[in-house]
Order: sequence, then C-alpha cells, then structure tokens
Amino acid sequence: MPEDTSAEMGVRELRASLSEVMNATAVRGQITYVTSHGRRVAAIVPVPDAEAIEAKREAGDTPPA
Repeated sequence: MPEDTSAEMGVRELRASLSEVMNATAVRGQITYVTSHGRRVAAIVPVPDAEAIEAKREAGDTPPA
C-alpha cells in the first residue's frame, strides 16, 4: 500500500513539528494542509509542485488564488 502523501494539522501542532513536516515534504513529497479553526488555510508543498503552479499562473492557465 502506498505511503500517505498528505497530512492535515492545526497551526499550533505545526509550530511544534515544523522541522519534521519540512523533512517529510522534502524527502517523501508529502503535502501538509495547515488548518485554523478546522478550516484549511494553507499548504506546505514540495518545491517542484509550487513551481509548476507558479508556471501555470504566469502562463495564464490558472487564475491566482
């Protein structure tokens, strides 16, 4: 079975485990959704994913968030 490629955690939990989250993102490509009051407000994504999104936006293929 494939390893989980995403996680979700609150801001407080993220503060306590930021280095582990960054390592999981860099090494395993994990996406971590950051929540505030139970609502997703941000995501920590691997650099290639973020760069691909930026390239699409610059090309006009994807509207800004």
